[in-house]
Amino acid sequence: MSGAGTARLAVLLSGRGSNLVAIADACRRGEVPAEIVLVLSNKADAAGLERARERGIPARVVPAKGLSREEHERQLIAALEKAQVEWVCLAGYMRLLTPLFIERFFPRIVNVHPALLPSFPGVEAQRQAWEYGVKVAGCTVHLVDAGCDTGPIVLQRTVEVGEDDTPETLSARILEQEHIAYPTALRRLLTRPWRLDGRRLVFE
Repeated sequence: MSGAGTARLAVLLSGRGSNLVAIADACRRGEVPAEIVLVLSNKADAAGLERARERGIPARVVPAKGLSREEHERQLIAALEKAQVEWVCLAGYMRLLTPLFIERFFPRIVNVHPALLPSFPGVEAQRQAWEYGVKVAGCTVHLVDAGCDTGPIVLQRTVEVGEDDTPETLSARILEQEHIAYPTALRRLLTRPWRLDGRRLVFE
């Protein structure tokens, strides 16, 4: 696959939106040949919504309360299709996507996870790594499939774990690397031919 031209991105988030900012800034600088055309959140108080609006990016809430997972995702899909979105970027979106959503957009759903997958999937990955006593942690940008942090890996960046690190200091340093890794991975996906060979993502 290759994503030549300017791609239309959407970002799904549930929190502060720091990775949204990293992607938006990289697009503005011309480092990622894409435009964020929509930001969606399942939480009305997500700080990332305001960060999107400050940058002139359309942002809206699609509440999940009272809806089945599939009903909620149908609303998400409708909003994404109306905006003619080609790629979906998860940036701290704290809901697992169902096959309904995956089948509509795979393999153009991307996520960043604060661990070196396949180690430490799921929530609080940084604390998991710290408690395990690893000497090297990091982050992974991957395509999203129907599993929890199991999709094909696009790019990884490492962070050494210091003897005096805490889960909080380690998380902060991993986040810095996420802000580099996510735009870099998107640029590669959008500018270089690639294919899936089993679960391996191979750049030509």
